[in-house]
Formats: sequence, structure tokens, C-alpha cells
Amino acid sequence: MGEALIGRLEAAVSQLEALSGGARGGLSDTASAQDPPIVAFDDLVASALGRVSAAAGKIGADVAEVTGLVERAFLVGKDLLVRTNQTQKPTMESVTTFMGPLNETILEANALAEGTRSIYANHLKAAAGSLAALAWIGYTGKGCGMPLPIAHVEESWQMAEFYSNKVLVEYKNKDPDHVEWAKALKELYVPNLRDYVKRYYPLGPAWQPPGSANNKAPSVPSAPTSLSISSASSSHPKSGMSAVFAEISSGKPVTQGLRKVTDDMKSKNRTDKTGKVNNITIDKCIKVGVLFKGVVAACEIVNCNSAEVQCEGSVPTISIDNTSGCQLYLSKESLETSITTAKSSEINALVPDANTDGDWAEHSLPQQYIHAFKDGQFTTSPVSHSGA
Repeated sequence: MGEALIGRLEAAVSQLEALSGGARGGLSDTASAQDPPIVAFDDLVASALGRVSAAAGKIGADVAEVTGLVERAFLVGKDLLVRTNQTQKPTMESVTTFMGPLNETILEANALAEGTRSIYANHLKAAAGSLAALAWIGYTGKGCGMPLPIAHVEESWQMAEFYSNKVLVEYKNKDPDHVEWAKALKELYVPNLRDYVKRYYPLGPAWQPPGSANNKAPSVPSAPTSLSISSASSSHPKSGMSAVFAEISSGKPVTQGLRKVTDDMKSKNRTDKTGKVNNITIDKCIKVGVLFKGVVAACEIVNCNSAEVQCEGSVPTISIDNTSGCQLYLSKESLETSITTAKSSEINALVPDANTDGDWAEHSLPQQYIHAFKDGQFTTSPVSHSGA
């Protein structure tokens, strides 16, 4: 490990120690820094984030570098939380300035992850993608384009978990340090950050009411001009919160370019409504057919009988539980999906046939297993099935 990297790690540890000990000079008001929510945030950083940092220190290289950016983002997040106690709720125009320092760090992490040829590309994308969860600090209420803070943290992590799971699969039997890093990163957000937000800020930060004696206009040491909370990959168009913040940060008046909504543009009359959703759950259904474009996190089929499910796009995880009879139609984009089955029978996965054009190849997923005792332990293997 090079001297430069060791220096960065030492600096990161110093930052964490300073954060757990109190406010950073010049950025955090001393009284506000002693508020229970701020003290609890210090504890979260010192424990949960400290665990991620410790694992990254053992791995080194790019993983240590991107983890340093996660540390910096949480430090900036604490400063912003302190400021919310002294600041009037920002407008849609001023929230971009208020959240600017956090956005700078997120953009730096995204730049590190995007287009990388690093052997740790999945680590970089998981860490960079996870930072969108901290944008909950900019929640200003209904209509701000963001779900409630708890939901925002959970949904943001689910987007990053796709890459985190790849790390777990790749290093499960190779290197426990990488497994520890991936598990620690997940637990930093779920349950730790999620439970913290649920306890202290379920409805968003405690902004100062208008006219308060301590009220200040939203301000930061610098005034970055953009706020773009996006996933680690730039190959996908911005959507959801990313699109909202990108539009806000464009510098145009908020109402510029708005057009009258005609009947054919109204959602109920549109025919092009096959966008991605976060999660699909099919529960207690009989003889049901579901077709979807793609999901961000998972498709779950539970307590069903005779279900047909087709994914035309990508789906990271498919879970089938307590189900009898299920036909899964997977597109080329969804062939890397992870399928988990439990207490289920007659499960068939149909994939595009490589030898034909437009036909499906059917594969029966095992529902029976053979357990054999060998060399002091049981080994388990599936009973082979033949396709129909």
C-alpha cells in the first residue's frame, strides 16, 4: 500500500475521530452540535461507517479511495443537519445551493465509478450509488420531488445493492475482507441510517420557522451550481429524483418551458406508461399473468398458484416462495438475474433460445435435493430435471 494511500486513510480516520468528538470548527454551531440527533449521527458515523472504513483499509486501492468519499459525504451531511436547525426551509431554487457541498462529493464519487476499468468496479459503483441516500437531508416537504426520508434512504440503497450483491457473490469464497466491506456498507444504510432517520427525522429536517430569532437564509461556504443525485452509471438517462434535481439545477426559472397539458398528455390517457418501478410483489394470486418492463430491486412471487411472469427488461432478483406452478419468461437483459426459490414446485424459467430466432428454451428449476454425508459434512445437490 503506497504512502499516499496510507496518508488518505490516516486523514479519514482523523476526520471520523473529530466527528465523533464534536463539531467541526467554523462549520458547525457548538450548541446545535450537542443536540441529541446530531450526537446520534456522530455515533452512527463512528460505529457503522467506521466498520466500512476498517474493511476498506484492509483492501486498499480504489476501495479505500471511494470509501474516503463516503466518509466525506457523511461529514458534509452532519454539517448540513446542523445548519437545518438554524436555517429557514429553502425554496426549490435555494435548496440546490444548500445541498451543493454534498452534491460535489457525490459527483466526485460518481466520476470515480463511471467508466472505470478497475477490478473493483462493483465496489466503486455500490459506494457511489449509495450516497444518493444522503439527499434526504434536502427534503422540504410534499411536492419537493422526493419521497419521505425513510423511503428515500431505502430506495436509494436498493439501487446500490445490485452492485454490492455482486461483490458478495464474487468474493464469498475468496476474500472475507471484501465480504465484510459489502456487508458493512449495506448495514450503514439499512438498518443504521434508515433507523436513525426514522427516529429523529421521519418527516424531514427540523427547519427553522419563518421569523425565528435564529433564522438564517440558506447558505454554504461555497455555492455550487448543480445538484444531481444519480446512480453510478451515466449510461442510463436521469429519472425520478435525478431528473427533478437536474432540472432544478439547470439555472432556468422553475416554470420556464411549461406547456399546457392537453388530454392526450394526461397520464390516464397515455399508452407509453411502461417505466421501471422499484419492487413488484405478487401475493396470494391464482392463475395470474404479469408483464413488466423492468424493476430496480426485485420481483417477488409468494403464496401463488399457476403464475406467469415475464420481464422484458432487467431485474436483479426474483424470489419465489410457497408457490405452486410458475412460468418465468426472462429477456436477454434479465439473464443475469438471481432466482431464489423456497417451498415451491413446478417452477420453469424460459429464456431466449440461442439457436433460434424468437423461440424460448425452457429450463425446470430443481425442487428436490439430494443430501449426502461426506468428509465429515453434508453436501447438497439438486436432482436433475429435463426441460419440457
